[in-house]
Amino acid sequence: MGNIKWIFVLFSVLAAVSLMGIAVSISLQSFLLAGASIICLFIVMGFGFKTKKKYREEGKL
Repeated sequence: MGNIKWIFVLFSVLAAVSLMGIAVSISLQSFLLAGASIICLFIVMGFGFKTKKKYREEGKL
């Protein structure tokens, strides 16, 4: 229970914020903000999966 990987908490919070950005941009009808939020989401998720793979290969998970 006490073995929290804080980097993954950060990635999940950033992904959630990106998803909220998409929702806000849809409500504001801003395609530019929606595109930026989607790009941020892909970047955050990519780094998250890359870090998870690295941790798994090092035996830290």
